[in-house]
Amino acid sequence: MSINSPLRILHLEDDPDFSEVVKSLLEREGLVSELVLVSNRAHFEATLGSEAFDVILADYQLPDYNGLDALKLARARCPDTPILLVSGTIGEGAAIESLKSGATDYVLKLWPERLAPAVRRAVQEAEEKRERRQAESELLRREKYFCTLTENSLDILTVLNREGVCVYSSPSLKQVLGFDQAELVGRDSFSLVHPADAGRARAAFEEALQHPERSVRAEFRSRHRDGSWRFLETVGQSHIDDPAIAGVVINCRDVSDRKRLEDQLRQAQKMEAIGQLAGGVAHDFNNILTVIHGHASLLQVGANLSGDPARSAQQIVQAAERASSLTRQLLTFSRRQVMQPKALDLNEVVGNMAKMLARVLGEDVPLELSYFAQPAVIQADASMIEQVLMNLAVNARDAMPKGGSLTVKVETVQVDPDHVAGCPEARPGRFVRLTVADTGCGISPEDLPRIFEPFFTTKAVGKGTGLGLATVYGIVQQHQGWIEVESQLAGGTRFRVFLPASPRSADPSEQPQRRGLVRGGRETILVVEDEAPVRELVCKFLAGYGYNVVQAESGAKALELWQGAKDRIDLLLTDLVMPDRINGRELAETLWNDRPRLKVIFTSGYSADVVGEDFFLRHGLNYLQKPYPPQKLALLVRESLDAAN
Repeated sequence: MSINSPLRILHLEDDPDFSEVVKSLLEREGLVSELVLVSNRAHFEATLGSEAFDVILADYQLPDYNGLDALKLARARCPDTPILLVSGTIGEGAAIESLKSGATDYVLKLWPERLAPAVRRAVQEAEEKRERRQAESELLRREKYFCTLTENSLDILTVLNREGVCVYSSPSLKQVLGFDQAELVGRDSFSLVHPADAGRARAAFEEALQHPERSVRAEFRSRHRDGSWRFLETVGQSHIDDPAIAGVVINCRDVSDRKRLEDQLRQAQKMEAIGQLAGGVAHDFNNILTVIHGHASLLQVGANLSGDPARSAQQIVQAAERASSLTRQLLTFSRRQVMQPKALDLNEVVGNMAKMLARVLGEDVPLELSYFAQPAVIQADASMIEQVLMNLAVNARDAMPKGGSLTVKVETVQVDPDHVAGCPEARPGRFVRLTVADTGCGISPEDLPRIFEPFFTTKAVGKGTGLGLATVYGIVQQHQGWIEVESQLAGGTRFRVFLPASPRSADPSEQPQRRGLVRGGRETILVVEDEAPVRELVCKFLAGYGYNVVQAESGAKALELWQGAKDRIDLLLTDLVMPDRINGRELAETLWNDRPRLKVIFTSGYSADVVGEDFFLRHGLNYLQKPYPPQKLALLVRESLDAAN
């Protein structure tokens, strides 16, 4: 209540004339007031409880009441209202007791000039007390508010003195780093920083001390109470010169999960880039191998070689086939290898591979197989899954040069959200899990993140290509699955391959069909191939089987030739990927507009999926993966031409 506003005053006084004198005295001093006069105890008590007043004036001695009793009642009912005792005579002892009982002041009626200053002072003091209480209440509220924030925040709020010793840490320290507050207070905070990051953290702290006007950011690893390391992102600012803080205030956020995801993203991007490179290399190399393998095969068949020349031709063919196997692994890793998925029972796949795996492992590495009680059906390419199993087994054998054991286990599992939280590549649902566990030398923590990188190997020079696990990774990715690895040095390694479970029943095994001798024909074939050595080989070979061959080095050139020969061309043999504006698919679609029943064979150093999955629904469409033996080409050409429209 401002003293410039009208004052509501409760006046306990049995002399109405004196009450008028009081009002006049106050107004003369500039204190506009509204006096409510009560003259006895009952009236005082009734009025005190029903209205609010700025000041209470009470006569010290009334016929049926006294000021001390009124003071006690007023203090009980309205403790914040100032009370002044006004009396004609009051002894020193009574005055002291009244002040002890809570009276703001006392004024003798003989000295009325003291009344207005006393009232003014009482109102001011009451206002100051209210403001002080409000400030204290607001301070307590804010302290509680910020205490709640720090106690429930996932960030650590810490204060360090000039020497880097912790003087305060928020309760979140326990949740983030596992320490109680008392364990860190009084301790050099840099003792928890990773040695490799200590210099950077100390430099940031010194910068904050030297430049208190700005915030300083830093990122480093800090030790958890369990001995592990957490990545902390910190923002600090010096308040050393502020007596209320006298320290460097640092906000620390645990970004370990973010760092792990960033690393996984970088790894995925790197693997994608390497996959693209691997696919490109395989494509170009397959063109070269097509020429090598094709000419060597022609020498074997038609040159009537014997002795050393025959053996040399055979060695060339075998070397080309081994190189072709490597390019298939590259294409598999880059997910550019054609898939032929069908419903498979993984129990049967493992069972069919058992004897071959045993031979690969040798007598000193016994094989233990554990099958699931029910069919573990997946939608997969059988040869690719066999390759996964074989590559993991070979990798395990190399990890056990002095013997050991290998366990292969098939089971179906339900992957829940908790599992997904610990493995970003995972997803919830029902999966078939293939576990391959060895008792070998294990993989070091430094090498473990890189084991699926192509060409990365810990084996001696000449002992491995670095493609085995990369191929496994590519195949599993193609099948919409993921791999989890656990390994300890000298404690063995466990690979867990998760593949989506299929609701279908396993397809029956197909019996291979016997093929007769390849025969030629008199039909006309349009060969479109941008690689001149491959084009020359194919044309020469097909001509040797009696076919009429028309050749073009590009899609655009093929369209020109088509205009003059479209009525007599029976089959289009075209590469998929060509350097000009028209690729193999676009060429075929253009020609089908003129001849919807034209037979087409696609070839490529990539897999058939570069054409597009929807494209395989077209009637009369075939695909031949480079490199291929000439006899396989001749067989596919004849089968395509003989197939009913």
